[in-house]
Amino acid sequence: MNIFISGGCKNGKSMHAQRIAKAMAVSENVPLYYVATMIPTDEEDRQRIRRHIEERAGWGFETLEQGRDICGALRDGVDCRGVFLLDSVTALLSNEMFRPDGTCDFGAGKRVAADLCRFAEKTGNTVFVSDYIYSDGRLFDSYTENYRKALAFADRSLAGTCDKVIEVAFGHTYYY
Repeated sequence: MNIFISGGCKNGKSMHAQRIAKAMAVSENVPLYYVATMIPTDEEDRQRIRRHIEERAGWGFETLEQGRDICGALRDGVDCRGVFLLDSVTALLSNEMFRPDGTCDFGAGKRVAADLCRFAEKTGNTVFVSDYIYSDGRLFDSYTENYRKALAFADRSLAGTCDKVIEVAFGHTYYY
């Protein structure tokens, strides 16, 4: 089963996703993978990564670091019949759209959405985590607005591909 989880920052999405992925892997007796997409750029990112590593310690996850080219995570030695927790769509798109050389790839949204849907089809058992960043009423610069639109496209694509959609808000879960 492919599951899409969305919600605001620091609302418990990752922990909820970990519980779901672990339960799926145990019930199917298959490997459990954590696909880490964040490429840290500052101390806040590094702290978040450390916290996530500590939170999943002892859960049985094999970590696959894949900040770009998400289907590349399905390399030799990775059992596509396993359960994957991909955290997060938000970071993956940011990595693909905003390049280390300072350029911006405005076509990244459609490519990432297609790659994520392909990942879901290849695995069949992935929990995708994404941040809900659409309720802010303020105006943003064109780069940020393009990113928001691209993330919305990727999220809609995944929601349409996945078997279940879950929203996490204020620590509560809502199933769709």
